[in-house]
Amino acid sequence: MASSSIAVGEKAPDLALRSQHGEPVRLADLRGEKNVVLVFYPYAFTGVCTGELTALRDELPQFVNDDVQLLAVSCDAPFSQRVFAEQEGFTFPLLSDFWPHGEASRAYGVFDEEKGCAVRGTFIIDKEGVVRWSVVNELPDARDLNAYVAELGKL
Repeated sequence: MASSSIAVGEKAPDLALRSQHGEPVRLADLRGEKNVVLVFYPYAFTGVCTGELTALRDELPQFVNDDVQLLAVSCDAPFSQRVFAEQEGFTFPLLSDFWPHGEASRAYGVFDEEKGCAVRGTFIIDKEGVVRWSVVNELPDARDLNAYVAELGKL
């Protein structure tokens, strides 16, 4: 079970992770420029995770544009994420929280210590780096993509 997640209104913890292409991505680099949809997912290649990420892919212009950047994070190794991204046509960053294992997931309070992976946590972070909305679901429970769209519309 995950610990308590970051609350709405709190400053989002910075993260510095590598994408599926080995590129460094820092949340702080997006401050002042873009709102961020930060999506933690348990495992690449699993049914619910693939379904959630393909739904985001299919609506990508709402989540990757001049005003918004989608970042998806799991504890999978970057090599696995690269194959996953290529197989599913994901062009947005899949960030590896592999080592130190789960460090970013823990910072957001969405790391399941027993299972060794992130639960389904989503955080919408404004351009100032403040969490404006979040939802955290357990492993089997998919999130509602329409809720992300509605919350982004409020920023």
